[in-house]
Order: sequence, then C-alpha cells, then structure tokens
Amino acid sequence: MTDTPNGREVTSTAEETPALDETRTEQTPETAPAARRSIQWPRVVAYGVVPALAVILAVAAGYLFWQNRTTDQADSAREDSVAAARSIAIAMLTYEPQTVDQQLGAAKEQLTGAFRDTYGSMIDTVVVPGAKEQQISAVTDVPAAASVSAEADHAVVLLFVNQTVTVGENPPSNTASSVRVTLDKVGGQWLVSDFQPV
Repeated sequence: MTDTPNGREVTSTAEETPALDETRTEQTPETAPAARRSIQWPRVVAYGVVPALAVILAVAAGYLFWQNRTTDQADSAREDSVAAARSIAIAMLTYEPQTVDQQLGAAKEQLTGAFRDTYGSMIDTVVVPGAKEQQISAVTDVPAAASVSAEADHAVVLLFVNQTVTVGENPPSNTASSVRVTLDKVGGQWLVSDFQPV
C-alpha cells in the first residue's frame, strides 16, 4: 500500500504479485508429490532381479549336483555290491580237503550279522569235518549276477551259481542254483548278511 497526496491508501497489486509468483516457483523435486516420481528400472534390476536370479541359479546348481552325486553313488554301490557278492559266494563254496579250514575261515571274515554265526557253526560242525574225512573238494563259479537293489550301505544281488563237488575218487557232480545275496556295507567294505537259495 502507498499514501496519496489526498491521504487515501491505494493497494498495489504489482508489489504483491512477485510474492505469489515466488511461492509458486519455490516447489522443488523434494516437495513434489511422490506420484510424479518415475520408477528407476536400472536400480530395480540391479538390486532386485539380479540377486533373485543368482539365488535361483545357485539353488538349481546345488540340486543338480546333489542329484548327480546320488546317481553316481547308486551306480557305484550297484557295481561294487555285485562284484563283492560274486567274490564272496565263490569263497564260501570253494574248498579243498587239505585247506578247508583256512579257505572257509577266510570266507567267514567276509560275512556279518547273524548269518556269519550260522555259517561259522555250519562249517565247523558239518563242512570241515566232512571234507577232511571223505576228501571232498568243491569248485564254484558264478556265470551271471544281477543287482536287485542298491543303496549306499545296503544291497541285494541275485547270483547264478555252478558248483562242482568231488568226493574221494568218485566222478564230480555238478549243481546249478540261484542265490539271493543280501549285503551290508560295514567299515567301507561290503559284507554278506544273508544268503538264500531261490
């Protein structure tokens, strides 16, 4: 406002207008409404999408590694248990009258559990005395073997067994049979825990 010579006050809008303009132009990005801000996609990708993809890829790689290792372990258990079943069966059923104690005693060391006790009792009371008295010898061959099931520490194997037994001066007799062999891994070694003809 200004005073005129006649004493009246006159309102000046020209002086007030700049003040209004100042209030309008003083809005900064900080005071602008949030809705007007644009989404910064590079930041979203860098801090959200990329880490999430990295986690997903790490989990997928871990799963594939575990699955591959499990498959390799199963394959190894299958091969090793079949080889062990074949070897132990031959050791259990092959002997000469002069060395029957040592041969079947060594075979007993490859057995485990209750079957080890049963086999030990049978060779001590029946097989060893009979082999020595009657001059019995036995030669065993396993022409075929197949894995029934195999895990890291337990396996079942089917064997086809041919045994040739000679008693004294008599001609040898041949016997063919199938045997279901159960094995358990004890101390890193496959041992027979059951031996059932089928």
